[in-house]
Amino acid sequence: MAELQINITEIRNNIKKISKFLQKYDIKWSLITKVFSGDKEIMKHILTPDIVKDLHSVGDSRLSSLKRLKELNPELKTIYLKPPAHAYIEDVVRYADISLNSSYKTIVALNNAAVAQDKTHKIIIMIELGELREGVNRDDLFNFYDKVFKLNNIEVVGLGSNLGCMYGVEPTYDKLLQLNLYKEVIEAKHNSKLPLISGGSSITLPLIENKMIPKDINHFRIGEAAFFGTSPLDNEQFMDLCTDTFNFYPQIIELEEKSLVPDGIIGDASIGHSAEINDDDIGKTTYKAILDFGLLDVDREGLMPDDKDISFVGITSDMTVVDIGDNKDKKGKKKYKVGDKICIDPDYISVARLLNSRFIERILIKDEDK
Repeated sequence: MAELQINITEIRNNIKKISKFLQKYDIKWSLITKVFSGDKEIMKHILTPDIVKDLHSVGDSRLSSLKRLKELNPELKTIYLKPPAHAYIEDVVRYADISLNSSYKTIVALNNAAVAQDKTHKIIIMIELGELREGVNRDDLFNFYDKVFKLNNIEVVGLGSNLGCMYGVEPTYDKLLQLNLYKEVIEAKHNSKLPLISGGSSITLPLIENKMIPKDINHFRIGEAAFFGTSPLDNEQFMDLCTDTFNFYPQIIELEEKSLVPDGIIGDASIGHSAEINDDDIGKTTYKAILDFGLLDVDREGLMPDDKDISFVGITSDMTVVDIGDNKDKKGKKKYKVGDKICIDPDYISVARLLNSRFIERILIKDEDK
C-alpha cells in the first residue's frame, strides 16, 4: 500500500518557531489544521500542551474536524474558517468558539442558536478586499456592523480579510491598512474594542519581516507555513522552517520495458483524456512503472518525484504510470524493481487529498521512533 510519511517532530518545531517569531511582533495566531482532515491521531501528537499554550486558537473548515478537536481537548479554543451553512448553524455554535462571517442572515441564525444553547458566540466579520471570496462589501460594512452590534448573543471580536487564496491577490500594506481604518471607525462609533484584526495567513508572513504590516494587524491564520515550511507568496522556505515534512511513497506494482507510444486507434480514455503522440517516439521503448495510487487518492499535479529521471505518463482511478528511462543508475546498475517504493514530495493540496483517502497508509515519524 502507498504510504504518506508525516514528520511530526519537524512540524512541531515549525510551529514553535512561528510562535516565537510572532511573539516578537505581539501577533496572535491560529493554527489551521484542515490539511489533516480531523485526524485525531495526528493532532494528538501535534497539539500537546507545550504547543497549545502559545496559540490563540486552532482553526478548521470542517465541523467534523472541530468536533474531534474538542473531543481531544475540550478547553481548546476553536475557529470555524468559512461562512457557516444554515443547515449546520447549531453545530457551529456547539463546536466553534469563533466563526468567520459575512452574511447578516447567517449571523442572526447563529444568534438564535446561541440563545438556545445559552452561549455567546464570537465572530470575526470578513471584509472583501479584492479577492472576491468571502467578505462584506466595503461600502456596506458600517451598516452591516450596526445591525450585528444589536444582537445580544453575538460578540464581534474582530475584522478579517482573505487574500491570495483564490485569485492570488497579494496582501500589501495598503490592502491591510484598510482593515486598520475600518477598525478605528467602528471602535469610535460604538465605543467598543475589536481585539482581533485578522489580516493574514501564511502568504502574509514575509511582510512582517519586511515591516510591511500595519500596526493593528494582530492575528494570523496559518497552516501551510507551519506544516510545509513555506509561504505561498513566493513558494519559498520561510525563515529556517523545515520543508521536508511530508513524503509520499507509492509502491511499484509492475515494471516493464514498453513502447513510448500506445498502439491502436486513439480516443478519449475512460477518465476523459487522450494520449499526445510525438512521431519521433514511434518504435522507441522505455521502462515504465505502475504505482499503486490513482485519481481517487490524489491528482498527479502537485507531486514531484525526488528522482529527477522519473516523469509521469498517465493516471487512472487507482493506478499511475511513470517513465523511469533505462532504469539504470550512474554505475549502470538496475535502479528499481517490483516492490520498491518511489519517494515523491507532495504539495499542500496533495497532502490534503492523500489524507482524505482511505487507501493511503499514514506513517507518523517522531524523535522517539528514531
